[in-house]
Amino acid sequence: MRSLAIADFLIGLGVLFVIEGLLFAASPTWMRKAMKSALATPDNVLRAVGIGSAVIGLIVIWAVRRPI
Repeated sequence: MRSLAIADFLIGLGVLFVIEGLLFAASPTWMRKAMKSALATPDNVLRAVGIGSAVIGLIVIWAVRRPI
């Protein structure tokens, strides 16, 4: 039996793929523009946004999983 942490990780990964797939299916032109914009963005800005997103994600996970 898989651990709960692995199951949660795989579910989260699946949700990520669903959302990304829906964005590409719904608006491929917008996604192409977003990717071009990301290519033109400096590394330090992308790194800061990535770290910020990771921190926000951890806070959301903590808030949902903490005992009440």
